[in-house]
Amino acid sequence: MALDLVLRDFEAAGRPIRVGLVGAGATGRAFALQLGTPVPGMRLVAIANRTPAHAERAFREADIRGWSRASSAREAANAIARGLPVLAEDPSVLTACEAVDIVVEVTGTVEAGAAVVLDAIAHGKHVVMVNAELDSLLGPLLNARAREAGVVLTNTDGDEPGVAMTLLRYLRTLGLRPVAAGNIKGMVDHYRNPDTQRAFAEKNGQDPRKVTSFADATKLSMETAVLANATGFQAGRRGMYGPACTDVREIAERLPAQAMLETGLVDYALGAAPHTGAFVVIHEENPLKRAQLAYYKLGDGPFYVFYTPFHLPHLQIASTIARAVIRHDPTVAPLGGPVCEVVTVAKRDLRAGERLDGIGGFCAYGLIENVAAARAADALPIGLSEGCVLRRDRRRDEVVAFADVALPAGRRADALWREQAMRWPRRPVQAPPRRALAAVEG
Repeated sequence: MALDLVLRDFEAAGRPIRVGLVGAGATGRAFALQLGTPVPGMRLVAIANRTPAHAERAFREADIRGWSRASSAREAANAIARGLPVLAEDPSVLTACEAVDIVVEVTGTVEAGAAVVLDAIAHGKHVVMVNAELDSLLGPLLNARAREAGVVLTNTDGDEPGVAMTLLRYLRTLGLRPVAAGNIKGMVDHYRNPDTQRAFAEKNGQDPRKVTSFADATKLSMETAVLANATGFQAGRRGMYGPACTDVREIAERLPAQAMLETGLVDYALGAAPHTGAFVVIHEENPLKRAQLAYYKLGDGPFYVFYTPFHLPHLQIASTIARAVIRHDPTVAPLGGPVCEVVTVAKRDLRAGERLDGIGGFCAYGLIENVAAARAADALPIGLSEGCVLRRDRRRDEVVAFADVALPAGRRADALWREQAMRWPRRPVQAPPRRALAAVEG
């Protein structure tokens, strides 16, 4: 039965999908606003946030009333059973709560986000991970853990990787051959920082560091790494090609044909109309089929562009939730081990002794790189960069390696990344096989 009809039946039966939201920043509040409408067959039953005032704001803006505080999973389950939405400071209240069917993790963090995801999986819950920072770093390992537990872990439709993957999967069902996919991006400036982005962030109710990651290509690289891991497509070069286009349909002629055919490519169209959304390029050699595509105004080929002219995370999250719970169908998830990762690149000249300030900061930006090349360079993933102290100088636009930094002690994300690297080893000839792992351990 179609998802909308299943949800209609859930609504009529009074047993909607019960959604717990972890994170009440700008994106989390937008989700709460939409889910609080409510979506037929779906209810937002709980929000966890370390700053309760932000969760309270999310409930108010969504016009969700009568919420109750809970400090344990049992308290939360009892409140939800009485029809009361729950507010918690500790996300484990939601991940362990038997009255929550699916957790939407939208913290935008690596260390805390990983803990939420792993705890939800351990309690047998499906997870929507609206967290490119975490997914691009540890998505393959977390997805393997979810599969082993028999639950769904997925990124979301509405963010560009999900928009592209939904379109790509549809095109495959038509018998078409996708060879490239990616984002439509308005601008890229690697040297933007929280000061340059502060006014825009404040105007739009966003965090300056988050907005910086949008502008300096880090978020773009993280999103396309998520897409690469889900498709098996590679980056044509570090940072991708990102050709300037007037219209997204030009991207088929701007990317290298041989690379698209040999490996598939993730990439982006810069400045292209419709200025938002995601694209997929397909390849067709059959002359009769090409004639049909030309008749329907898709061009002469052999490469053709399909695109979705919008990405609306706050709306499309409901589709991802329904697919995960009802169909056990992840919207976008890794095929297996990592194909691409996002490496740390100096945003300015950096000096020994400086402490890196992570994603969206003043010190570094992230660029997508194929895993084999990243390991050959001993590159430090941008998701592990925050808090690292430089052991030697790095010039602007140089890749920062594990050997260049001292890692903070005791981080779970480092251990998880090491586990992922060992589970899917890439041992390029130019690099000692355990150099990166030794750097993490030391």
